[in-house]
Amino acid sequence: MGLRELIAGPTAVTAPLVLNPLMARLAQAAGFRAGYLGGGSTGYEKAVLEANLNLTEMCQAALDIRAVSGLPLILDAACGFGDPMHMHRTIGMVEAAGFAAIEIEDQILPKRAHHHIGIEHMIPQELMEAKLAEAARARRSNELLIIGRTNAVRNTGMDDALRRCEAYRRAGADVLLPMPRTPEQMRELGERLGPPLMYLAGRGGVATAGVTLAEMESWGYRVVADSSTPLLAAFLAWKQVYAELAQGFSAGTSSQWHKAEQEMMAAVGLEELLVIERATVERPAD
Repeated sequence: MGLRELIAGPTAVTAPLVLNPLMARLAQAAGFRAGYLGGGSTGYEKAVLEANLNLTEMCQAALDIRAVSGLPLILDAACGFGDPMHMHRTIGMVEAAGFAAIEIEDQILPKRAHHHIGIEHMIPQELMEAKLAEAARARRSNELLIIGRTNAVRNTGMDDALRRCEAYRRAGADVLLPMPRTPEQMRELGERLGPPLMYLAGRGGVATAGVTLAEMESWGYRVVADSSTPLLAAFLAWKQVYAELAQGFSAGTSSQWHKAEQEMMAAVGLEELLVIERATVERPAD
């Protein structure tokens, strides 16, 4: 079932951050129905920022993931990598890479590091409308969802956020991402705009949002993505193990790492591949 069909119902599709094939495999095994390829976390993973990324590397990440996982992927495409004319190349690449949805926001290009400390530099509403309209016109299949994001709530206020969201929907956005900052804003945006809406969680998922997933669903939120928690968890684990290894180059126990390695090989699907080799190139001699 495609993402468009999944969000047509009354329940939200939860999409955790996935940055690589192994993360996608683990998310799928946990029962998630979609994954979120976040720009911010992809930048951090590369020890740069989202503003330093390009479309080709995001599409390459999707190709790597989709080579081993059928998990529908939502692309955080930042500002769409260009102006209205550029949307045709962006959408063509995104569809070729197999993304289920693309998120486009109304910040300026090139993006600035100040976005990460809450300072937004937004483009005029009319320019964003044109970008979304061209994105919708460029797609070859309606299976690709276009998510229109506005950063107006924390920059120009709720009234502007509502105006922009309504205009973005008219321009061609299938899903709106209004970025509320409080439960009250989340409820008001949901009641005023109606579904389907998206909520971008982080740092613990819905646990830090101040509302339940059921409440979000009742307000029209049909996609709830976590943009950072898995990377933060990995960062802490990496930091800890490197600190341990730095003290005499020893960490944990042999049994601990053996168990982890066995679980990782199971997630990768080693045994299935061994079965193929046993039946073909590794058959015992007669």
